[in-house]
Order: sequence, then C-alpha cells, then structure tokens
Amino acid sequence: MKILKDILYKVAIEAVKGVTDVAINKIEFDSRKIELNDVFVAIRGTLSDGHTFIDKALSQGATVIICEEFPEVIVNGVTYIKVVNSNEALAFISSNYYDNPSSNLRLVGVTGTNGKTTIASLLYQLFKAAGYKVGLLSTVEILVDEVNYKATHTTPDSLMINYYLNEMAETGCEFCFMEVSSHGIHQKRTEGLHFQGGIFTNLSHDHLDYHKTFAEYRDVKKAFFDGLPKTAFAISNVDDKNGTIMFQNIRAKKVTYALKSYADYRAQILENQFTGLLLKINNNEVWTKLIGSFNAYNLLAIYATAIELGLEEQEALRLLSSLESVSGRFQYIISEQKITAIVDYAHTPDALENVLNTIGDIRTQNEQLITVVGCGGDRDKTKRPIMAQIASELSTKVIFTSDNPRTEDQELILQDMEKGVEPQNYKKTVSILDRKQAIKTACQMANPNDIILIAGKGHETYQEINGVRHHFDDLETVIELLEKLNK
Repeated sequence: MKILKDILYKVAIEAVKGVTDVAINKIEFDSRKIELNDVFVAIRGTLSDGHTFIDKALSQGATVIICEEFPEVIVNGVTYIKVVNSNEALAFISSNYYDNPSSNLRLVGVTGTNGKTTIASLLYQLFKAAGYKVGLLSTVEILVDEVNYKATHTTPDSLMINYYLNEMAETGCEFCFMEVSSHGIHQKRTEGLHFQGGIFTNLSHDHLDYHKTFAEYRDVKKAFFDGLPKTAFAISNVDDKNGTIMFQNIRAKKVTYALKSYADYRAQILENQFTGLLLKINNNEVWTKLIGSFNAYNLLAIYATAIELGLEEQEALRLLSSLESVSGRFQYIISEQKITAIVDYAHTPDALENVLNTIGDIRTQNEQLITVVGCGGDRDKTKRPIMAQIASELSTKVIFTSDNPRTEDQELILQDMEKGVEPQNYKKTVSILDRKQAIKTACQMANPNDIILIAGKGHETYQEINGVRHHFDDLETVIELLEKLNK
C-alpha cells in the first residue's frame, strides 16, 4: 500500500477536497479497471472525457479522484484533487508510485519522424551484445532484458512506461532505450522521467492530422530536449535543418552527427549494396549489415550514443558491424526466380523517398522497381498525394492499395493518392483495393532481377478495416506468393 500524499510530489495542484493522508491501492485512468481504494485520474482525451466517468469510478470503489475540475456532487469520504493538467499529473504520480524507476536506469529517448524504432532497437541489440542487461520501449516490442511484451503504442501511457521501467530496474537493467513520439510528448507521458540522453533523428511531414501545423509538430519535439537536465546529453542530426533548432536554449550537453555537415560524429558512405554498407566513421572504416543512406544516419546516431554512454571506440565499432536489421525495416528476401522483395515501414513522404532513393542507388537500372504503397485512413490526408507523387516518380511501376483504411472509404483514400500523380507518370500506376491482390499483381509483373518494394506497414501483422483488425503480414504474404509463382 502507498500513501496518497507520497505520490503527489511535483504535481501542480490547484485545490484539494478531503484528506491526502490515506492509503491507496493503485492508479487507473480507465474507469473499467477501478477496484477498491484505487486512484482514478480523469483524462480529457481526443475521443472521450474521463470526467464523465467519475461516478462510475466511484461506484467501483475509487476513493481518490484526480481531475481538472471538481464534479458537481462531492461524496463524503472521497478525496478530490484538482490539478492543472491531468495528463501531467498522471505522469508524476505514476513515477512516484513506482519509486521513480527511471532514476535507477540510464534512460535514453529517441525522437524524430523516421528512424526512432531502428535506433532504439539497435541500441538495445548493441548494449546486450556488450554484456549489459538492457530494456527497450519501442513501437515493435517492449523488452525487459530478455522478456518480450507486446507493444501497442510508440510511447505507452505514463502508467505503463513506469510499470515497465520498474520491471527493468528490479531485473537489474542498467540501460533503457525508448522511442519518444510527438503524441507522447504533447500528452505529457514522459513527464517526471529522468533521461540521461536524447537523440533527434530528423523531421518531415507526419502527424499533421494531430498537430495541425509543421511548426507545432517541430516545437513539440523540441520540448523533449528543453526538458533534458544539464547532466544529460542531446545528440542531434545537423544535416536536418531542424537539428540545430532542437539545441536552442537547452541545458543538456550538445552533441552533433552528420554525413554532409561539420559535426562531432561524421560518417562517409564508401559502399552501398544490398549486402550492407561500408562506412567511414570519424576516420574508422566499418562494414555493417544495414542498407541505405538513411541507415548510415541511424548507425551514426547509435555509434555517437554508445560513445557518450561510455563504450570504448573500437568496441563500439565492432558491435556496430554485427547489428541485424529491425523487423519491417528494409527487410528483404530474394526468390528462386531472383526477384528481390523488400518490406519497409515507410509511411511518410520522407521515409518513402529515402527507401526508393536507396534502392535507386543500388540497382543497375536494367531491372524494374515495382512499388506497392497505400496511406492510412483517419490520418493526415495531406501526405497522400505527396507519397503517390514520390512513388510514381521514383518507381518503374506503382500499385496503390489499402493500408489500414480504418473507418474511411478505401476508394476515397486511393483517389486522394491518385491526385498526386503527374501526367507523365499516369501509365506507371494502377490502383488495387485488396492489399493481397496488389502484392500478388506486383509478383506477377516482376521478372528475374526485378525489385518489389512493399511500403507502409513493415512489422505490422494486421490490416484495420472498419474498426476490425484482420491478420495481414506483408513479408509473410510476399514470401507465400513468390513461392507459389515459382511452383
């Protein structure tokens, strides 16, 4: 049992009705999970307002209500705490409830539009290979040393973050690498955490359905670096024009990395093939299994982080060379017919362009590059024509298809994409609603030595249509279809 007043440290409290010297069971912001003597935090969400569920929480046994406005009816024996921001309050009380587990870990957050999963996951891989117990909080998976938990969000809610950080601390993990999304920052999920470092990858068109403007999206990312203490380090990609913005008026140690600009950590691509990259990092050559210039940036950020966390230079380079690609990130197979199929999570214009340019740099131009791509429903509509324009410009043939249409009409999504195709590229494109049929068509179009890129879903193993998730795995599907074609 915890005492209420002990978990309120750092919470911006406006008023209290009741007593704070009471024992509490646990914290919840979902009224359906409330049990006797629980704390219920009323969160204003995008779809519902937790304040409307206060009565339900009380009926199920909540004895403490944390809210942004008091309900009309105050129940005797219940403590009500009015706070400035319920999301922020949840973050602080969650951290306090679990005895601030992040302070017992060397926690590094990775933020930016692209590369977060790759960098966080490969840092986990690298430090595990170096002999440490390590934790990972990513889009793909949550790892407490070697125990794997299913991930549901890029940045989990504050309660889950601190629950897993506590598990890591109790398991003896020394490091934790964590993806930090713009939603997570904006919704205060990372408040109260003690970060030793932060990494900025890049910034491009994404999540403008949520943030409304690019400036707002950028400023939310910057807020993460603004919050780093002076004992932390901030590592930023200064080839990205927003890289130096992240450094403005921050307290943390500033560390830069780049391929094109002067920086503390610099890399040069010496060879770029389907088998890997040969890089020159700060005058040291290293061969890696990852592919493409975007991965050169990711690897450089990983190397810089490893050095800033105290690894010896040659050891970091040795470990860098052994890293394996992350699920759904430029995963490729080569069929018996010599058709190369690549599955990648690229679901933003910048990520799609990076992947297509990487393939363009490696291919001989004698083969076809067939791209299968879609755009998600109920998300930023403005990127749809941009992605279609990029795909049709940089591919030999393009098949537009569904990609988690959610509650939107799939036909309308494809129509939005088609608007971005320039007249000279019309003949390159075809639209096929059914994603499996689209991939099958790409396989049938392909000749020996051709390349198929299936973009957008990467590691995801479902297709969400009308609110229902159906099993669908791009890699599994293309392997199955290429094997059938071969037979």
